[in-house]
Amino acid sequence: MALSKVDLANQVENQLPQNLVANNLPFRNILINGDMSIAQRSTSVASITTSGYYTVDRMNLALSSLGTWTQSQSTDVPSGQGFAKSLKMDCTTADATPSAGDLLIFKQMFEGQNVQYLKKGTANAVPLTLSFWVKSTKTGTFIAEIVDDDNTRTISKSYTIDSASTWEKKTITFAGDTTGAFTNDNNLSLALNLWLGAGTNFTSGTLQTTWGATTNANRAVGQVNLADDTANEWYITGVQLEAGTTASDFEFLPYDVNLDRCQRYYEIGYIYHPNIGSAPPEGGGRYSYNTSKRTGATLVFTNTIGYNPTYNTRASSVNGFGWYATNAAPYYTEATFTANAEL
Repeated sequence: MALSKVDLANQVENQLPQNLVANNLPFRNILINGDMSIAQRSTSVASITTSGYYTVDRMNLALSSLGTWTQSQSTDVPSGQGFAKSLKMDCTTADATPSAGDLLIFKQMFEGQNVQYLKKGTANAVPLTLSFWVKSTKTGTFIAEIVDDDNTRTISKSYTIDSASTWEKKTITFAGDTTGAFTNDNNLSLALNLWLGAGTNFTSGTLQTTWGATTNANRAVGQVNLADDTANEWYITGVQLEAGTTASDFEFLPYDVNLDRCQRYYEIGYIYHPNIGSAPPEGGGRYSYNTSKRTGATLVFTNTIGYNPTYNTRASSVNGFGWYATNAAPYYTEATFTANAEL
């Protein structure tokens, strides 16, 4: 039996090949839910005209007077890549002539304590590599931007969607920044912005392809306008932002792990109390979150049952909250709630 050739010159004892090392580092993706698999809020929201979180968890839309949109979690994905879901933006009211301050950005924001290993603000600052799959009816130049919110610094890079309605993989590397360290806390420090449209306030300068103080005119130079036609659609999945200059294979996480990471920022829950007692009835209890929140969450009670009770909270913390319902008949009270601790 013939022996295979062995490259002894490039072997290092007890050391895995570099590509295998990179692909096996746990939680190498700074971005959460990059496969668009978790959508607690909704799978489709229409008539979007303002900024907010709408469907896929952790994916924020920054929108200022640039079209009307339907956002949805889609099953249209690149073939053979392991993805089951994508996020879709569908223009339903066009704006072909944006005003100077108009913008449309798909983004995710990150806590400072989660990005300390990037060594930003030191001589050893680590570069970042962004990779993702994208598909759009609109071809041309798009802008990806990294924002340091702590020190008001940015860097932008352009990429091109070459073929209409075709899934394409993009890889972009950003240099490390030796100026301005991230604050080590649970507040916003780093953001990834994928521009989809911009007015002249953001396009009239020279694209800032190296780190520097934020200058709005230099942030999205060359960006096409996804809002210029109601036929325009844009899909994205497999978004990964990682340390280093090489894009590794997308890091697929188990569904429960991915959900747990999303619920640090947003959770939907259910409360119930039999509320049996003498008048005036009052029922309540304690709810423990599935996942500790980033900070004290904003609570909203919906779908209330039990003779229209009024829900109140007390002793709220990052781990849960106490609650009680008043003005209810003495049978039971129940409701769903949302706990929002987004950046």
